[in-house]
Amino acid sequence: MHYDLVIFDNDGVLVDSEPISNRLLAGYLTELGHPTSYEDSLHDYMGAAMHRVHDLVEQRTGQRLPTDFDDVFHTRVFAAFERELKPVTGAVEVLERLDADGVPYCVASSGSHERIRVGHRTTGLDRWFDDERIFSSQDVGRGKPAPDLFLYAAERMGVAPERCVVVEDSPLGVQAAVAAGMDVYGFASMTPAEKLDGATRLFTDMRELAELLR
Repeated sequence: MHYDLVIFDNDGVLVDSEPISNRLLAGYLTELGHPTSYEDSLHDYMGAAMHRVHDLVEQRTGQRLPTDFDDVFHTRVFAAFERELKPVTGAVEVLERLDADGVPYCVASSGSHERIRVGHRTTGLDRWFDDERIFSSQDVGRGKPAPDLFLYAAERMGVAPERCVVVEDSPLGVQAAVAAGMDVYGFASMTPAEKLDGATRLFTDMRELAELLR
């Protein structure tokens, strides 16, 4: 193994949540008078912490989103997760392989701790991630594309940044990993490969990852 720690993004990498959450985000923003298509949501917000949604809406319109925006949005998302959420195809196999090989891994997500745990519990991935392996943008001051979250995860796991590899599917996540001085493998399944510019390497099937990391 070339690395001492594998850091997974969560949404779109471990759980197939991006289509669900971006569909609901686009719908809710449109409902509030900020017309947003599904494609707009993917372009502007995929891989980002919630503060980016607030910041961009205010920047573009001069209006602030309602104070209960996050709560209402997450209530809708969690309900949809219970009905629809599945693990990304191949994610379980990768985790089984890393576990069997004794390779340390963790998750570092722009989502809240609650969102991560709901997604893992719904999909059965919670068996792979105890509290010590879960890191959220809530833990740091700035979310992706800032490197803070990945650097925090590496520090907590006791691994130097240059010995880490990040698995990401969003442009913001790739930027954050590069800024952290880490290699990053871009998962170009849902995101076009050209939008993951800066990735150390690209792949399109999660089942390939364990071998690629060797």
